[in-house]
Formats: sequence, structure tokens, C-alpha cells
Amino acid sequence: MPKIISSTELRNEYNAVSGWCHETGQAAYVTRNGSGDLAVMSVEAHDEREARLALYDFIEAGRKDRLAGRVTPARDVLAQLRDTLGAEDVQRASNA
Repeated sequence: MPKIISSTELRNEYNAVSGWCHETGQAAYVTRNGSGDLAVMSVEAHDEREARLALYDFIEAGRKDRLAGRVTPARDVLAQLRDTLGAEDVQRASNA
């Protein structure tokens, strides 16, 4: 569950809030004059979130391609790889 703190608490208890964000991997929501203002999280949690969102975008692009019929059967891709790389390299890669 996210932590809700005031901007004053963030200023006065920065180390404690930072430690909580790092320990839990969650964001702390900062209020200003009683209203939501910011979300504060560790850099690691932010980077992980950005990577997850990029993966979701990649998966969604693939889903849209599939629905639009922009696909290539696996056997055709493997045949192209065999022509380009050679049968031995493709076999070695598929066993890895």
C-alpha cells in the first residue's frame, strides 16, 4: 500500500521516506496543502516500471501486427535464417 505523506514530512523525514521507498519498491504520495502533488519512488523502482511499460508496448505492437495479419510463419523465418546464416548456425541456435 502506498505511503501518503505531506511535503513537510518529506522535507523533514527525507531519509526515512527514502529508506521506505527503497525497502518496499513502492511510491510515496506527497500532498501539498492537503491535495495530491507528487509521487516519489526509488530510481530502481522507476527504471523497473519504465522497462515493464516498454515491454507492454512491445507486446501490444506485436498483438496489433498479428491482428492486422502482419505475421510471418515460423517455418518461413527459419528458412530465411538457414539461407542467410547456414543450416549449422540455425540448428546450433535452436538448441541453445
